[in-house]
Formats: sequence, C-alpha cells, structure tokens
Amino acid sequence: MSGLALLGGGTAIAAVAGGAHSVFATVLLGLLAIGMGHSLLVEIRRQARRRTRRWVRTDTINAILLGCWAEAALILTILEAGPVSVRAVGGVLAAAYAGCCVYFVTERRRTINAEVSPLPPPAELETSVSGRRAA
Repeated sequence: MSGLALLGGGTAIAAVAGGAHSVFATVLLGLLAIGMGHSLLVEIRRQARRRTRRWVRTDTINAILLGCWAEAALILTILEAGPVSVRAVGGVLAAAYAGCCVYFVTERRRTINAEVSPLPPPAELETSVSGRRAA
C-alpha cells in the first residue's frame, strides 16, 4: 500500500513540475497518477476488509504510514518555494493521504465490528421468518 501511495504522489508531482513537458506528457502523467490513486483505494479496501477478528500490527503500520505520507506532503507543500501548481498538487496529496488514512481506519473498524457482533439466536430468526409468511 505504501509503494502505491508514493508512486501515485510522485507521478502527480511529476505531471505538474517544471521542465519541458509536452501537453501529451502532462496529460499522460496525470492519467497515470489517477490510475495509481484508484489502485491505492482498491488496495486500501482490500487491506481493510481482511478477515481477522481484531486490530493487528499491520493495521497500525498501514494507518501510521498513510498518516506520515499526509504529514510529509503537507510539510513539503508549506516549506517548498516552488510553482503554485506544484504546491496545489502537494496540498491535494496531503488531503488525499489524510482521507485515505481515515477511510482505512473506518473500514477496518467496521469489518472487525461486523465479525464480532453476534447473530440473534436461531429461534428469533425462525419467528420473524414465519411471521412474514403468515402475513
């Protein structure tokens, strides 16, 4: 997950950073960054919906790494004296990484709570089903 986060952010910065980019190269790098962002969200969803009964070490590592990327992007955006477009992308990346961190933690907690919550006893299930049939 961490590698996708770095590749997506680096590609987004490369798309708007200075240099002799053609319009085609800028658009292509931008589309590549969007594709990597989608892959990152799919990987976050996959990691968050793993079937374990509790919060484990890898969950903590994933949340910390996403938080660190958000913080690093924000600090570099504030301290960097580059063009406005690079700073804008840095701000968007900081918000996106923070959003990914919140999304991961929320989805992971939902998954853990869904597995832990007990099902109602079978007698209650039969009563509610037979009550629907009678109506």
